[in-house]
Formats: sequence, C-alpha cells, structure tokens
Amino acid sequence: MPLNIPGILAPFHLIIFPRLIVPGIVVKDIRQLDFPALYKAGYRGAVFDKDNCLTVPHEDRLVSELKQAWQECRDTFGPGNVLVVSNTAGSHTDVGEIEAESVTHHLSVPVLRHASLKPSYSCIKNIRAYFASLPQPIRDDQLVVVGDRLLTDMVMANRMSRKRPAVAAAEGEKTPLMDGQVSEESLVHPERVGPLAVWTEGLWKREALALRLLEKGMLRGVERWLLKPHEVTWRENVQCRFVKPLPVPEKPVKEGWTSKLWARFAA
Repeated sequence: MPLNIPGILAPFHLIIFPRLIVPGIVVKDIRQLDFPALYKAGYRGAVFDKDNCLTVPHEDRLVSELKQAWQECRDTFGPGNVLVVSNTAGSHTDVGEIEAESVTHHLSVPVLRHASLKPSYSCIKNIRAYFASLPQPIRDDQLVVVGDRLLTDMVMANRMSRKRPAVAAAEGEKTPLMDGQVSEESLVHPERVGPLAVWTEGLWKREALALRLLEKGMLRGVERWLLKPHEVTWRENVQCRFVKPLPVPEKPVKEGWTSKLWARFAA
C-alpha cells in the first residue's frame, strides 16, 4: 500500500470539521443496500471502493457472496454510472494500469484513473469530471459513495458535499414524519447537499485493525458529542429507507438415520 499523504492529513481536517468522518448509512456489506429504493429517491450513480468492500484485499475478483447485489446495483444505475475508485487500481502506483484493466474485467465497471489518492480534493475533481462527462451527467447529490474506510472513503464523500442554503434547510426541517413513515423530504439532509456516504463495516479480510479501531473511536466520539438531534433523525431515516436485512444463508438439511434407512429400503 503506497504512502497516503491525503489520508494521513485527514485527521487534522477533522479537528476543524469533525463531521467529515460521519457516514449517512452503516451496513455490513453491500447486500444490505436497497439499490432500487436509492434510485427511486433520486440517486443515479455510485462510487465504490474496491478492497474489503467488493473484493478481498489485493485481489480483483468480486467476493462470491456479493454477486447478486452487485448485479442489482449495475442493473439499477446502468452502464457507466457505477465507478470503482481505489487507492491501488487506477492510482499512480498502478504501473501500466494493469490492475485497473483487471478490475474492470472482473467487476464489469470502469475504474477511475487518478494521480492523487483518496480523500484528496484532486481525486474528488477526477470523480466529478468522470460523472460530468457521461451522456446524462450526474451531480454530486445524485451519487452514493460506498467504502470500508472512514478516513478515506467517508471523508472523501463528505468533502464532496456543500452547505445547504438556509432557506432550503428551513423548509426541510418543517416536514414531519407521519405514523412512523419516512417521507421523501425527511431523506434530505437538513444542512448539507452532496453524496450519500455509505460505510461497509464488515471485513472480508482482517487488515489495519489498529487504524480501524482508531477510526471507530473517532466516529463514536463525534456521534456522541457533536451530532445534533435533527442530524441523528436524518441518519435514522435514510438507514430505515435504504437498508435491508442481510440474506439468511440456507443451511443444508441433514438427514436422520431413519430417513436414510427408509431411503435404502425404498430403493
């Protein structure tokens, strides 16, 4: 893994803007994301990290458990509207772009070529340029950014957002929830306009555990001490609307000795 200077500097940015580390949605993996519901709510494209989000670290093949969810994601958003942004494949360390070509082959989506690593503003600029170049351009607030790292993926997603105009924010706060239902207005962040940041906290392979523990501690501190009630409500609303339970794996049926005996005599 190359030295990530933007990632090293991210904690210092959090001193000024600690909410940069806060995801909008937390899931174990992408199987919990309701992609049709996201599309219905106005999201038109998605940015994915690769390692420990879609693949086992340092591999290019999709984790087998994610095949159905990944297919649903690509079918929902359409060709070219799903982009992999990795700090390995497609970065300046990917000599000859060999890994990027391999990831594109195995995941059937484009990989962003970028010279500066996440969560740098240069990388954000490249992401925006890609989605602006599509036949139907996609704005930042129409994107879902999915990743497993708080200090890179979530900080990058939140850096892409901007402060919501005061009038729009006030109008959004006037919309009440009725009988536990999640209204369309309640899905609009009251203070920010930008991508929906989705954190996948499950790991396909254990790595950088000390750093991940530090990230989680920072997140818990921000959630406990800094988030306002309406921010908490907004996160609960989007979590309720766009997250579904993990599929329950089918357990093989074990035949008892009586069943086996009956089958032998029946034959």
